[in-house]
Amino acid sequence: MEIVPVTQGKTVPEKTISGSMKKGGCNGMDYRIVSLCPSNTELIYALGLEQFLVGVDNYSDFPTHVVQDLPRLGPDLHVDVEAVTRLEPHLVVSSLSVPGMEHVVDSVNQAGLNQIVLAPHNLEDIYSDLRNLDRSVPESIQHRDANAVIASLQQRVQRIEDWTKSKVERFGRPKLYWEWWPNPVFSPAADNWLTEISRLAGAENIFADVDGDSVQDDGSRVLESNPDWFLAVWTGVPQHKVPVKKIMERGEPWSDMTALREGQVYILSEGLFCRPSPRLVDGLEQVVGLLYPDAVSQLGLMQPEKYSSIRAANGNWLGKP
Repeated sequence: MEIVPVTQGKTVPEKTISGSMKKGGCNGMDYRIVSLCPSNTELIYALGLEQFLVGVDNYSDFPTHVVQDLPRLGPDLHVDVEAVTRLEPHLVVSSLSVPGMEHVVDSVNQAGLNQIVLAPHNLEDIYSDLRNLDRSVPESIQHRDANAVIASLQQRVQRIEDWTKSKVERFGRPKLYWEWWPNPVFSPAADNWLTEISRLAGAENIFADVDGDSVQDDGSRVLESNPDWFLAVWTGVPQHKVPVKKIMERGEPWSDMTALREGQVYILSEGLFCRPSPRLVDGLEQVVGLLYPDAVSQLGLMQPEKYSSIRAANGNWLGKP
């Protein structure tokens, strides 16, 4: 059994590649990769390895031209490992970013397949995952230099962090409420990447002081925090199905919240904020453009809706839905 260490996250085993063949035992263009979650598919794409994908999970949807015709292997918690095995992959890219996926990882191991297991919590983990994924495939198929990809992402992040510092010094940090689910409230906590994204954007996640990856609340702590911005990214729910009108009509005391009173309520794309992939940097740039419109011209960013469509508090779309 060949063992290669990968990202050392809080829930990642110290040894998370297993199997009988180093780097999958294939050195040519017939290399075969399977991805078992959307963020992994996006990491593979960032490294230019998408041509070697032979199967993906049911939720991988980006980029469309890469995944639309690939075999689907089931949703994250119910991946059909027998179907994975039939594809004869040289490398399976699994994840622990979704609670409960441990049994999928175990099943892939029991099937004797080579796999790398990722569980990033923040941008630095994502950079490490890019390096480790790149090292896990044969040099003959490596298309983009992982360090160059990482450097480009870091440069984009650093420009934003440097720019927002002056905003924070002058105006303080606006408070963001990220709503993953409304009842009961589920929201990212201190260890989730959205807390880091909020800070880099010159803002603050209202649950940044709560330990762990997520927090469940009856809504009372949200109301006590009185967030300035309400950013809904309901897990597993398409933007067009999130009921903006019901959010805006929750009644007192929700109606007294600054975010609702000022109409600073937005339904954002789950793809830019709920997946630990390089696209989080696109999400960061989108949020900065929403919070600080002058960032678009001063930093040369795209208009926020160009990264992905946005629904506003009045239900209107910014950008094509």
